[in-house]
Amino acid sequence: MADVNRGNRPLSPHLSIYRPQLTSITSILTRITGNALLVAALLIVWWFLAAATSPEAFERANWWLTSVLGDLVMALSLWGLWYHTLAGVRHLIWDNGYGLDLPSAEKLGWAVVIGSVVLTAITLLIVA
Repeated sequence: MADVNRGNRPLSPHLSIYRPQLTSITSILTRITGNALLVAALLIVWWFLAAATSPEAFERANWWLTSVLGDLVMALSLWGLWYHTLAGVRHLIWDNGYGLDLPSAEKLGWAVVIGSVVLTAITLLIVA
């Protein structure tokens, strides 16, 4: 029998009463950074292909990647790389059955967020 109230029911969990948790936000951010890293990889491949093509093509690609916008994109990509790596380590810990209780999961979530910012800053200081 068809459900006549299908369009009138709220989403589950209802967005007005659901409070996002750190673990859910970090999980979503892991997916976003994974996809963003693909874009950064394509930019680096473009830079390498331009270097192999001609001096003019390299100059154009290098200008974009060393501009303020390019520097910002590369710095955010570096943060995304550290974040995605630390989130992967966190999942390896969870896969081994450790840190699954709520307090440990919270600590691991904050470790990923804070650790990625600290490692990005250290990397930028070393490279720059």
